[in-house]
Amino acid sequence: MGTILLSYSTFGLTKLDFLDAIDAVDRAGYAGVELAFHRRQFNPFNISDDYLAAVRKHLAGVRVKAACVATASHFFTPSRPHEPSLLALDLAGRKRRIDLIKRGIHVARRLGVSLVTFGSGFLRDEHVINPSVNPHELLADSIHECLEGIRSDEDITLLIEPEPGMFIETIGQGLSLVREIGSPHFRLHVDLCHAYCSEKNCVIALAEAAPLTRYLHVSDAQAGYNLKMVQDADHLSFNLDFASTLVYFPDTAAYLLVDRDHPFYFADARPDRARQRRIEALLAQAGVQKPPGYVHYPNLYAGASPLDDEIFTYLISLPGLSHDVLERAKPVIGHLRGAKGPPLVRKMVANTLTGIVHFHEIPGEGSLDFAESFQALTGNGFSGYGTVELYHHIEAWEKALTDSYRHLAQIAGARY
Repeated sequence: MGTILLSYSTFGLTKLDFLDAIDAVDRAGYAGVELAFHRRQFNPFNISDDYLAAVRKHLAGVRVKAACVATASHFFTPSRPHEPSLLALDLAGRKRRIDLIKRGIHVARRLGVSLVTFGSGFLRDEHVINPSVNPHELLADSIHECLEGIRSDEDITLLIEPEPGMFIETIGQGLSLVREIGSPHFRLHVDLCHAYCSEKNCVIALAEAAPLTRYLHVSDAQAGYNLKMVQDADHLSFNLDFASTLVYFPDTAAYLLVDRDHPFYFADARPDRARQRRIEALLAQAGVQKPPGYVHYPNLYAGASPLDDEIFTYLISLPGLSHDVLERAKPVIGHLRGAKGPPLVRKMVANTLTGIVHFHEIPGEGSLDFAESFQALTGNGFSGYGTVELYHHIEAWEKALTDSYRHLAQIAGARY
């Protein structure tokens, strides 16, 4: 039977000085701390080897151990997280991400950390309009180039983290990639929230992943309003029992919400006859009986609201569309969720394979069964760190830090 050692990510403590963040995790009782790259707090382009030596000395003076180096996907451009990715069509973009991961390897080497983690990235509109380019080959080639930064005799392992909406989204896809790459220095990083969002049977998937998994992220999640977003095309299909769909019309930059209860057309002008026929055809195809309402897009509220973090997290998870299309959809989602006025949809929006919302919650505040999940992993060969990652709770970091430990320690049987 394996063991899960509780850890906490500095990605959720970016209000603090980096060394103070390590100390906060230590005081809270965790066994480990994830060292996450951040533009302002722990930036590998700014820190020197002398500073890394100071960090290593500081870690030697506390009980908590460095669990992993996270080469944060949100690193480069705040408004476009995960970009550029290892899938970017532009070689310069891929090189930037590869360089960041190699800097993670360097930091791990200097600090004596054995794990470095990253995500695959998303298919974007550039991939859609260039179907002759194989994104899987780009990803595999990029990973091989990253692995060149590890010596054969080093105890450093790169980890791929499947994430909702990404090219590598499910545990099965992650396992297949690990086996394809075929390197002892390349393994799986499982995020329990992501698995809950992406796996039809999360427990069985975790059990299958356990032998090739070296690291966990831990957070809670809950069911939401599943909403897909696609560009209008000749052969669209709908399954409203699974998810509603927001259809984007590129010729007018308008959106049609295909939803049984709330069909709406969001546009700068009312539809002409041709567009009206298309709207009626799409709704009929989906089995929507209610006539669609018209919402004048310029009248939508487009300012800040308490829902911004939720909506941003949702929009960046939508593959195959440009960032401008996603940004223009923000007031539409805000309208549905009640950014200004009563909500039409009371649950958080999701773009996942299960309808669970990809929004990291404090453990114990969602519906994920941690006891069953931990058992599936430890009973099938996993031993290692389970790191709480709560980047949505930076303002309330003290509560997130202490409440997470209080809930998880009872389940993991913390003994440190």
